[in-house]
Amino acid sequence: MKLVLFDCDGTIVDSAGIIHTCMVRTFEDFGVVRPELDHTKSIIGLTLDIAIAQMLGRPVDVEITAMTTRYKQHFMDHRQNGGGFESAYDGLLPLIAELAARDDVVLGVVTGKSRRGLDAILAHHDLTKAFFTTRTADDCPSKPHPAMVLECCAAAGIDPERTTVIGDAIYDMQMAVNAGARGVGVSWGYASVGALRAAGAAHVVTTAGEIATLI
Repeated sequence: MKLVLFDCDGTIVDSAGIIHTCMVRTFEDFGVVRPELDHTKSIIGLTLDIAIAQMLGRPVDVEITAMTTRYKQHFMDHRQNGGGFESAYDGLLPLIAELAARDDVVLGVVTGKSRRGLDAILAHHDLTKAFFTTRTADDCPSKPHPAMVLECCAAAGIDPERTTVIGDAIYDMQMAVNAGARGVGVSWGYASVGALRAAGAAHVVTTAGEIATLI
């Protein structure tokens, strides 16, 4: 059996737009210079408080904790006021369905999103039943700590050596390396191909179909 763990933001769905909008509003609320889109993209994948702290170049403190709470409020306002859900990247939904139907593959998700956020996206795209195991920012330390991968391996009864982490961020690849799993980067997300390779990606794919071939 093989375990395949997908990141969510930037890998399954394109969430940079809504994340950046909520980040800009949060920074403005606290009188902080609004970030550029590329700056926001660079931290997608980290747990939210750590992401904001990294953007501001300081450790998590009382203000950053407050900013984290405010960001979540802006995100919920977006959802509750009719804001659209993040769209899936080309080929990802058929790919996940194909892999979920295989007898030799177990699927999971490892994400810096909250449990509530991940569950909403999976339900919206009818993906909930496709994934046997999931870990979020509410369950484990932030990437690149290996806990998300190792806990999913334990839940599935599959060793890290037979596990592949699919992600778009350097943190995904670093997490895979730290866990002793294989990292496969995707070119359609928020990190460059060179950065993914430097972070430990064994492969970088340009289409969803290449993932099925690698698995």
